[in-house]
Amino acid sequence: MNKGNLLLITIVASLGGLLFGYDTGVINGTQFYFSKYFELTGGTKGWVVASALLGCFFGALVAGSLSKKIGRKNSLIISAILFTLSAWGSGLPSFLPQSVDLLVIFRIIGGLGIGVASMNAPTYIAELSPAAIRGKMVTYYQLAVVVGFFIVFLANYQIDQSGDDEFDLSQGWRLMFWSELIPCIIFLFLLFLVPKSPRWLIMVGRREEAENILSKLHGQEMVAKEVDEITDSIEKADSGGGIGTLFKNNKFLFILLVGSAISALQQFTGINAVLYYGADIFEKALGFGEEDVLGQNVLLAGVNLVCTFIAMGTVDKLGRKPLIFAGSAGMIIGFLMLGLTLKFDQVGIVSLLGVLIFIGSFALSMGPVVWVLLSEMFPNQIRSVAMSIAVAVQWAMNFLVSQSFPVLVESEVNTGPFWNGSLPYFIFIFFIALIIFVTYQFVPETKGKSLEELEEIWD
Repeated sequence: MNKGNLLLITIVASLGGLLFGYDTGVINGTQFYFSKYFELTGGTKGWVVASALLGCFFGALVAGSLSKKIGRKNSLIISAILFTLSAWGSGLPSFLPQSVDLLVIFRIIGGLGIGVASMNAPTYIAELSPAAIRGKMVTYYQLAVVVGFFIVFLANYQIDQSGDDEFDLSQGWRLMFWSELIPCIIFLFLLFLVPKSPRWLIMVGRREEAENILSKLHGQEMVAKEVDEITDSIEKADSGGGIGTLFKNNKFLFILLVGSAISALQQFTGINAVLYYGADIFEKALGFGEEDVLGQNVLLAGVNLVCTFIAMGTVDKLGRKPLIFAGSAGMIIGFLMLGLTLKFDQVGIVSLLGVLIFIGSFALSMGPVVWVLLSEMFPNQIRSVAMSIAVAVQWAMNFLVSQSFPVLVESEVNTGPFWNGSLPYFIFIFFIALIIFVTYQFVPETKGKSLEELEEIWD
């Protein structure tokens, strides 16, 4: 097996994840300033932040049919173009007529790119990787997401060091958006250098091209066996592979429901409430000064990055389910520390440690493992459309959490004497406990099995 080539291709595809993480992180820093610049209410700020997620939702919905028609690689090229347009338009210079509505439009364009990339990048990596290391290869996508977080938090922090509050309010947040242009252009260029997915090539009748790619990546002795397995899997599946196929086949429908459930529950952990509104949490809930909040975000991103490396080294050794169980327990502990210190007005180092334990536990489990499971659990014939639906569900739930979180934080119930600002975190704890039940009851262990072998597990 040519691990060098496979690693390089995986890194290029994972840049879609880096831009996903970068875009998520850039809104954390920028919303802290543009919400003051435009004098936004909690509800309006939630709309500006969450508007990109509408684009993610619709991008994920069309990603399946787009991927099936033009392939994983070409779909990623389209996403890179959308990323670039969004980064440029979101940071329009002050002499152009920038407005909240225009900012929302460009955020939605970027969301379309994220939606397309978040379905196609893990699928593309999984379809090029052999079973023995597929989990590790797909976690490069999640690693790229957290690297994106880390890089953008560093960029935001450096831009914020001007010491000029007026500059930060009028220009700094625009530069934060424009900093995304650099990885956007690199991603777009490198995509022209990687091969197409061999499984997609076989699905569209281009077997010889698929054999050439597999021989370069996995070795010539493995090609015939892999191509035969892929071909048999496609031929045995119901024809069509569209929405109709999903609802005519009970097994396919059940797999879709399980995939959609874990996809939705990933968002109900509250991860993106912390990542999108981390600056607000550090300033308002934890009492940090304005000059400290972006520095705390760098710490948060650093923990996220380190723990993702740990997940990469263990996902193919320990398996998917053990990581979910351990990480879910850690997330509950982290939010209990944060929630109880808020409720009893004892905010301090324990509160900060709670946030960091939550982030680290998510990075060990639901962050990378959900993408691994989604990329490998769907049969070949329905992979595009099922992955598209499951990812769309994830973005819909992300929108729901992101839109409602600032409203809930400022609500009378949450700010009242009983909850004292802690209510959102106890709601998230309930859903994290639900993850443990759903994983134990319905999710099979997929470690070490080929994509074709996994189809038999569900029988």
